[in-house]
Amino acid sequence: MHAIEVSHLTKKFGALTALNDISFSVDVGETFGFLGPNGAGKTTTIRILTGISYPTSGTASIFGHDIGRETIAARQSMGIVSETSNVYDDLTAWQNMIFSAELYHVHRDLREKKAAELLTTFDLFERRNDKAHGFSKGMKRRLTLAMGLVNSPLLIFLDEPTSGLDVQSNLIIRDVIKGLIDEGVTVFLTTHNIEEANMMCDRVAIVNRGTIAAIDAPERLKKTIQSVQSIAVSFDHASAHQFDEVRHLSMVNDAVKEGDKFRLYTEDPATVIESVMEYARARNIRVISISTLGPSLEDVFIKLTGLQRTGGTIHAID
Repeated sequence: MHAIEVSHLTKKFGALTALNDISFSVDVGETFGFLGPNGAGKTTTIRILTGISYPTSGTASIFGHDIGRETIAARQSMGIVSETSNVYDDLTAWQNMIFSAELYHVHRDLREKKAAELLTTFDLFERRNDKAHGFSKGMKRRLTLAMGLVNSPLLIFLDEPTSGLDVQSNLIIRDVIKGLIDEGVTVFLTTHNIEEANMMCDRVAIVNRGTIAAIDAPERLKKTIQSVQSIAVSFDHASAHQFDEVRHLSMVNDAVKEGDKFRLYTEDPATVIESVMEYARARNIRVISISTLGPSLEDVFIKLTGLQRTGGTIHAID
């Protein structure tokens, strides 16, 4: 039995098809990433899988329970952390936790114990009696995640869990997610942070315009586009025109500035390395570091979704 089983799922909003006959499964204990550009169908999929919305056609089940026909049974084993905060600002952190425990039908004897444990884990216990309206975005996000874990779920849906957060909140949330993974909890993760998915997910589905373009382990997905190679190089001296100069070197197809480095995309790394060294000698500058890189998960994402880079920016192709 799979933790999630989706079969020929379609969702239409009038003339708009948000999901177009998608099928996939998620194994028990797997960390499954769901990646796609805005409007790809990620949120629609989560709304269906969590029983908030109904599909136009097709089926979805959670641990063998059809989410449409057995919604209560299916939801008992899941925790939900949506991108939009479900924290009540006029309640304290403690009251939010207890209210969430009641909604999840956590036994009365366990509610306070779980609330205290989770608030401590998310570094919120000292603020437990403060109303949430005074919390920062990061604190509210941590409280939202704590509320989603109050029923000790076997499956948790995380919709953009670390988007736009401060460093402290980011680290705390990622540590908690890693802890859940180690405990065998099934994690369904949507994120714009492709590197986060690359590091955390056993498999990744790339969804675009309501269809699934690919599903596989991140490393196997990268191998599907081995022709996309790149050179990462940094120099000891920077100039205003350096980016435009290096992106026009021989055999460079595209270039991205990444901090103090340039990433030069090519199908011929050897020629580009020679061009870089000649460029440095001609301008009397020194190469600090240079390395050959294979394709990243971001490269796969861009190729499969029809996006493209221009001058370091990713955007849609009209």
